[in-house]
Amino acid sequence: MTRVEEFEQLRPLLFSIAYRILGSVSEAEDAVQETWLRYESSPVQPTSAKAYLSAVVSRISIDVLRSARVRREEYVGPWFPEPLLTDPYQDPERSAELSDSLSMAALLLLERLSPLERAVFVLREVFAFGFPEIASAVDRSEAACRQLAVRARRHMDAGRPRFEADRQEREELAERFFEAFREGDVDGLRELLSADVAMVGDSGGKAPQWGRGIFGAQNVARLLASFVTALIRIGVTFEPHEVNGQPGAIFRDADGKILNTWTLDVLGGRIQTIRSVVNPDKLGHMGPVADAWAIAREANRVRRSTD
Repeated sequence: MTRVEEFEQLRPLLFSIAYRILGSVSEAEDAVQETWLRYESSPVQPTSAKAYLSAVVSRISIDVLRSARVRREEYVGPWFPEPLLTDPYQDPERSAELSDSLSMAALLLLERLSPLERAVFVLREVFAFGFPEIASAVDRSEAACRQLAVRARRHMDAGRPRFEADRQEREELAERFFEAFREGDVDGLRELLSADVAMVGDSGGKAPQWGRGIFGAQNVARLLASFVTALIRIGVTFEPHEVNGQPGAIFRDADGKILNTWTLDVLGGRIQTIRSVVNPDKLGHMGPVADAWAIAREANRVRRSTD
């Protein structure tokens, strides 16, 4: 097998590692490309291409994350990971770990870890790498990596909800939610939302958003019902779609351009959080991006004309 063939075979794994460390599709793709350039130019033929390439992409991702942390501290409003519609790497034996680690909630928990802790957690808990391989990847001793793994696991466990919904329950609740949303049914929406539900948007200051968020079942239900009619009247459509392994939706303008994505966190039989990514910089990998400001102006005009 040639180097190109080896690399292409491992590309899905390398992207999945980089994305979980970085929370960014574009940065993960760049890290994978840089990994290939280093592999292509290396005079060494590694014993294991998988171990070698995973180590390289992990080191690159750690370096990128360290510089990204500074930018994220200056970010305007809430910061969410770039939405990912499909994880290119599949492993039936690790399907639960891969799915759980992809959710917006899990990726936001990973943001609390140091870059080294994050990389060790991803390699160990998600992809089941051995500590000798992890030590080589992050350039630390095995003992140090074990300590990093314990610390990272403790932080992650402390932040996870105590009771998580199973996949079927999430999907059924999401189906009912989007049906009520499409109909502008305030009561139907309120029944599906937790009392302290939060609706939060990531615009990066480059698109309209709801301040720091909308909170409480009544407030969120009224907001959703009030703007869905105006959006539909100006040609905005939405399709329920899995986003980051969770129930969600993709919104498009009348020309089919991406407006934003939603993900739904489900807990205790209710929707706990609705996260919207509307920053155009985070949507470009999905296709042409809509002008969210123009759509907001048009929707507000329609709402005023019907009030």
